[in-house]
Amino acid sequence: MTADSFSPASFPVGEDDLSRLRARLSADSDTDGLLDVAYRTVDSPVGPLLLAATQKGLVRVGFDVEDFGRVLSSLADKVSPRVLEFPRRLDTVASELDEYFAGRRRSFDVDLDYAMSAGFRRTVQRYLPHIGYGHTQSYKQVAENVGNPKAVRAVGTACATNPLPIVVPCHRVLRSDGGLGGYLGGLEAKTTLLELENGADGV
Repeated sequence: MTADSFSPASFPVGEDDLSRLRARLSADSDTDGLLDVAYRTVDSPVGPLLLAATQKGLVRVGFDVEDFGRVLSSLADKVSPRVLEFPRRLDTVASELDEYFAGRRRSFDVDLDYAMSAGFRRTVQRYLPHIGYGHTQSYKQVAENVGNPKAVRAVGTACATNPLPIVVPCHRVLRSDGGLGGYLGGLEAKTTLLELENGADGV
């Protein structure tokens, strides 16, 4: 028998084993302070969502139409390359999203990390949660309310690039004529969110 005839021993590794290994790696990384961005995916009435959080709070909500791989690459580039799937860190926001889509929640209580935004965009995005559930404002009204009435186009850009859609409700911002404008998750998703809120009891 020649050396070439030897082959390394192989052991069957199932998907469950790999899942447990990934979970252990993520948990150990979190415990050791080596996990900067944790993520998970959840299902929703507007399609699958990717949720990502740093130690500071929720940093990204991504729609399936954005391509989750590109969303994760952007997080690695702009926040930290230490990105791992670790659902436990996102349990609270996942639960709050379930309540929201079931009509039992009108605002979110999770901490937010605006690391993906800066300058005027961040100013606008921080303002958006002040637009109440079931209510809307125009891009012009938002510009006025953040103290820069001429920045209507910039408000539109801030909404279109909002890294925390749904939780930071840019879907509540419409054109002055009542038109939907744009939306990161697509106009169908924006319509679904507005109809959900408008159809809730007491709104």
